Amino acid sequence: MVLPVSATLTSSQVVPSSGVPGAPRRRTRVLALPEARWATAATALFLLALPLQLAGAPAWTWGALYALAYATGGWEPGWEGLKALRERTLDVDLLMIVAALGAAAIGQVMDGALLIVIFATSGALEALATARTADSVRGLLDLAPATATRLNPDGHELTLPVDELTVGDTILVRPGERVGVDGRVLDGASEVDQATITGEPLPAPKEPGDEVFAGTLNGTGALRVRVERDASDSVIARIVRLVEEASETKAPTQLFIEKVEQRYSLGMVAATLAVFAVPLAFGTDLTDALLRAMTFMIVASPCAVVLATMPPLLSAIANAGRHGVLVKSAVVMERLGQVDAVALDKTGTLTEGTPRLTDVRPLPGSDLDEDDLLALAAAAEHPSEHPLARAVVEAARERGLVLSVAEDFDSTPGVGVTAAVDGCVVAVGAPGRLLDCAGVPDGSATRLLVKEVEEVEASGRTAVLVVADNVPVGVLGLADRLRPGAAATVTSLTELTGTAPVLLTGDNPRAAARLAAEVGIEDVRAGLLPQQKLGAVRELEAAGRRVMVVGDGVNDAPALAAAHTGVAMGRAGSDLALETADAVIVRDDLTTVPAVIALSRHAGRLVVQNLVIAGVFIAGLVAWDLIGTLPLPLGVAGHEGSTVLVGLNGLRLLREAAWRDAVKRGR
Repeated sequence: MVLPVSATLTSSQVVPSSGVPGAPRRRTRVLALPEARWATAATALFLLALPLQLAGAPAWTWGALYALAYATGGWEPGWEGLKALRERTLDVDLLMIVAALGAAAIGQVMDGALLIVIFATSGALEALATARTADSVRGLLDLAPATATRLNPDGHELTLPVDELTVGDTILVRPGERVGVDGRVLDGASEVDQATITGEPLPAPKEPGDEVFAGTLNGTGALRVRVERDASDSVIARIVRLVEEASETKAPTQLFIEKVEQRYSLGMVAATLAVFAVPLAFGTDLTDALLRAMTFMIVASPCAVVLATMPPLLSAIANAGRHGVLVKSAVVMERLGQVDAVALDKTGTLTEGTPRLTDVRPLPGSDLDEDDLLALAAAAEHPSEHPLARAVVEAARERGLVLSVAEDFDSTPGVGVTAAVDGCVVAVGAPGRLLDCAGVPDGSATRLLVKEVEEVEASGRTAVLVVADNVPVGVLGLADRLRPGAAATVTSLTELTGTAPVLLTGDNPRAAARLAAEVGIEDVRAGLLPQQKLGAVRELEAAGRRVMVVGDGVNDAPALAAAHTGVAMGRAGSDLALETADAVIVRDDLTTVPAVIALSRHAGRLVVQNLVIAGVFIAGLVAWDLIGTLPLPLGVAGHEGSTVLVGLNGLRLLREAAWRDAVKRGR
């Protein structure tokens, strides 16, 4: 029932909702999917029939309901299985339908109906997950505006669809607009929020010669941009293609399972026919031969094997969910335990994704202490909406400083802000730009100022200069704050996987190196675009590693999709990252990442135990049926008993103690 993303991209049964800022989000309605409607109907019919049967109602009442449950939940996988037969392929879905009908034929109607409901529900969930991923891909395409303003050679403006633009055209991007195409700035200055592409938390200053990307958000300045790529070849469009390709690629584990399904299905059919035909050929009564064959089908049914695997994994999923980790399927929970390499994003993953004030450095001769300098800068920045300005103001409030009212406020993109504060003109902004306007009295003062700025920037922080009446009075340092437990998480992941995590980030190398040193990561790859992150993951996997990628942004989505297991940060994560990832850290608690890996490995050990138990029961009952005469009630009891036993063993992972043990193992 695997539905590739491309198969759902043409679906029109979607509704808009909130998504990435500035872009409409599309979401498929659950009941818009036929698989969900059939599964809901089958489940409802089963739940109506079961209490009637248990209450001793006439068989015709609950029997009819069970029959309808068989029809509504089983017709689709049965039909797909018949179509597969025409291509000489026998899948396990068809085998389960046959097993359910066989159970009904010998009176085990409820068992067969339950099997039908389980398969119908599984198919519906798979279809929904695939449709939601496709919704996010379509929403990503909506990041780039449908139209752009082209500047003709005669100076006139023309609004036209972006797909009609050609390389070499010049477009005008006004303040607050999204960039329509990938290009290069010809004229103007602004700050562009390109977190959707690079993952950087701060708007990037843009001036002539700088590159801009489709779908990024322009700040307060106007830009004239030369088109350098067709709309179909933009970075956003390439991300969409990469996600689709990675989502459609089958993992080696999936391919192995399909081979096992084929062999098991063929073997099951052949064995059942042989159990029926051979005794019949030697003169056994038709009824007795049929009863033996049906008994064989029941005791050899894979239900016990399926339940041997699912309860531990589903229990682990439920336990992880209670502690803020959403694992999207049992397959994902199993894969989490197989991880032997981890690639971590920086901004929004190892860090909180918002800048914080780290340094307050008054310059000698300014007659200001730290609080005076911070209060002056915060008063000037207070009217600004820039992320750095908000960080400065928040730091002043945390210190309980009283801010003066700023007058004559002005903001210049790429430079900074100016305002009148307590009778003096205060400027706060980029050191290189403000120094051109500031008066520095002598060479020693210049050297001291440059030294302060270089020290802040060398540590991977963003330096901000504060100038009062054209005289530099101090330097502020700002940086993205590390998440609590980030260093401990890196240490735990190193111990669990045997290798230290890799840092993959679109941020600048100095900031990446500083953070990597704080958390203990040596392999740092900075300044990466989405396709480069994807390339790094594929490089690790080509070396035989099973890679887990932990990220939060649209730029992480291709790597999340291609990885053995993708994990997204839930609170700040983009829609596409959340839908593409296999698991979501809902509360952004990094320490749960090694814990859920340890929990998955515990589930894996229980799966092995259960498979041994189920295998022993099935082999013993099958041998009894083939060698001797296994009474049907005893066969059913043995089959159901093994099912209950492995189910209860798997449910051990629902206990709170199981999570505490996983946390301990993940340290």
